[in-house]
This record gives sequence, structure tokens and C-alpha cells, in this order.
Amino acid sequence: MFRTEQAGARLILTLDRAPVNAINDAWLAGFHDLLDGLEARSDVALLHIRSGHKVFCAGMDIAHIADLSQRADGADAMVRDVGEFQRAFARLEALPQVVLAEIGGAALGGGLELALACDLRVAANEAKLGLPEANLGLIPGAGGTQRLTWLCGKGVAARLILSGEVVNGQTALALGLVQWSAPRDTLGEVATGLAERIAGLSAGSLREAKRLIAAAADGARDGFAEELEADRRLFDDPGTRARIARFLAGGR
Repeated sequence: MFRTEQAGARLILTLDRAPVNAINDAWLAGFHDLLDGLEARSDVALLHIRSGHKVFCAGMDIAHIADLSQRADGADAMVRDVGEFQRAFARLEALPQVVLAEIGGAALGGGLELALACDLRVAANEAKLGLPEANLGLIPGAGGTQRLTWLCGKGVAARLILSGEVVNGQTALALGLVQWSAPRDTLGEVATGLAERIAGLSAGSLREAKRLIAAAADGARDGFAEELEADRRLFDDPGTRARIARFLAGGR
């Protein structure tokens, strides 16, 4: 279901559950195992999530949804299952590493919710992105209503969720849903270039900056005070001082 490959400070995670990377219990269990191994790894600065298939991720396995719809306890089971999606995506979002989603094909429903839990998203111009759950009488309940609103604002979230609209990568870029888009035939090259550039930055700076960006969205935290604390930690880091020395010496 997953393939991983490390390249320097990058860990490339390829989703590989044919044909559309549908998410089921086994997928979630394997995903949690991957996150368990990542959370404490200091040798990985960036997690690059991509698909080994034409579709990025189709979300919850439609056969499972059909089964739940026929069960007397279907509503309780659905809430339990979607809660597991929420837990997995919250763990992904909370990773200390930067997470980049490379969206080469359709990312719909839970598949887009997975991408929304990443820090950065680059999509093929031809990709299809959307939260069309209202077509099934459902909502994007694995964090979609919340993360899309935080990311793009109420207006864009209402447009996509309340209309069920599916947009391509270029429109997603214009709406702020992704940060970059590129033609499908160059997407891998563009995504790899982004991943390499980011992974070449200071891992400590990336961790601190990611944490501080999260603080900006949390009214209970003093992001300005946390910035000062982060500055102190980073300036005391020998790695930071070595980078400054190289810069002053005309290096990189």
C-alpha cells in the first residue's frame, strides 16, 4: 500500500493501493505505522507524498461506504471510521517535518482532506480536486470543512463544499488550495525540485517555523513570544552558527 525511499533529508512516500489509493482500515493502520517511525526522526526534513497511480487518492473506500449504508449501526460505524481519518490526518499535520503533497491526479473527498493536512501542495494543471460529499448526502468530515476554511477562507470553502464543485490544478492554484501547479508531464520534476530545495534548508529552522505557523492560527498561543524562544534555540544551535559562518565566508 505504501512505498518509501529516502534521498538525503527527503523521505518519498508513494501511495500504492491500486487502483485509486482508496483508504480502508488496513491503509490507516499502515499509515499510522509510518507516522510512528517519522515523528522522532531527525534525519528527515521533508516528507514528499505522491501516488504511484493516475489518481492521487480517492478517499474512503466506496465499497466500505456502501456496506455501512446497509447496516443498522451504520451511522455509529461511520462516525468511528471518520474519526480515525481525523486522527490520522491530525498526526500528519503535526509532524515536525515539512510535508509536501504532489497531486498528479484526482484528489477527491478524503483524498483532498489528506492533502489539506500537508503543509504544501503542488498539483498537475490537469488534476481534479474537490470535496463532493454532498452528492452522497455526506460532508467532508475528516477535517475538510475546517482545514479548507482555514486555508482559503469561508468564501472558497463555501464555494467548493456547498456546490460540490471539482476544480483543476490551475483553478486550485488561483483559489489558494495549492501553492503551485504545473503541467502533468513536468509535475514530478517540479515537485522533486521543490522537495530538494526545502530539504536543503536548516531542518531546525523548518521545524520551528512550522510550529510557529501553527501558533498563528491558535488564539491561545502567543506566537510573538514563541518566535523569540525559537530564535534563542536556533541561535544556540551549532548548525545555525555554521550556516552563518559559511554565508559570511561567501558560501551557502
